[in-house]
Amino acid sequence: MSKKKKKKDEDPKVHEELKGFKMEINSFGEISSSFPIDKINEFLNQNVEDKKLKDRDDLDDVKKS
Repeated sequence: MSKKKKKKDEDPKVHEELKGFKMEINSFGEISSSFPIDKINEFLNQNVEDKKLKDRDDLDDVKKS
């Protein structure tokens, strides 16, 4: 069986809120992205469960702020 190969120019499947998101690492190792870090953090806070915080009683309050 042969594996399907992705075309290099093909964009990966992403969440609807992250359409157009691109990350690149330049030759100096610096990371640049098309979205501001605050927007990325806000998306992660809303959609990803933090394993360190999951046992806290005030988790809902932490997520809202």
